[in-house]
Amino acid sequence: MRKLDKPILSRDPWQQLKKFTRARIALGRAGSSLPTKELLDFTLSHAMARDAVHLALNVPALVRELEGQEFCIQLVHSKAPDRMSYLLRPDYGRQLNEQSRRQLQAIKPVIPSGAVNLVIVVGDGLSSLAIERHAKPLLIEIKKNIPEQWKLGPVVIASQARVALADEIGELLAADIVAILIGERPGLRSPDSLSIYMTYAPKVGCSDADRNCISNICSEGLSYDTAAKKLLWLAKEAIRRKLSGVALKDEGGLQEIAVIDQHRKLL
Repeated sequence: MRKLDKPILSRDPWQQLKKFTRARIALGRAGSSLPTKELLDFTLSHAMARDAVHLALNVPALVRELEGQEFCIQLVHSKAPDRMSYLLRPDYGRQLNEQSRRQLQAIKPVIPSGAVNLVIVVGDGLSSLAIERHAKPLLIEIKKNIPEQWKLGPVVIASQARVALADEIGELLAADIVAILIGERPGLRSPDSLSIYMTYAPKVGCSDADRNCISNICSEGLSYDTAAKKLLWLAKEAIRRKLSGVALKDEGGLQEIAVIDQHRKLL
């Protein structure tokens, strides 16, 4: 038998790329379908994403953790009475229920108008798993980096929350800035991704164009330290320029690079 010059089997070059991304690439195939291992992996990822959407946030446990870090906590609830209503009626998740509204109105006189620079809302969103894993360490980093002269309002834990719910909360507490930490819609590779949405001069009726977003905060994405510094840079600029959203670009990283370059020139 003649010896073959080249091996029949060769390494798939796509396999080398898999170590640079968690995206579903180079899955291979078995006939007209996926290999068994990849099919089972897809099924597991899909189940984890579904669970993350339906899993209820353990609010008492989160309250204990945050109070242990000396955060002042307020609990509120959207107009969505349960998870099914939340999923079927997104508009309910953007409005406080009447009890929560009265509760925030009651504590507003205790906070002098304009005295609160930043109110942080923690909302379960579409992934309570993201809040459970990342909210506490992220809040600690924000508190550690916040300017000394700033006054931080209560941390408002909102159940069945959508992003726009923070606008009503910020308006009721007369905050300069409101930032909501919220669980994002799970992907097949990231069931616990957290985002921050920040709005200057929040009020009911703000649009997505009025907000700045810092996304992909998770163990394999943006670090807590980087996310906290991005938020506070944007918040400082929002107060200085009196705006947020599409009119406010995240130039914090560019400024740091410019400072480093200037320092190198002086050496």
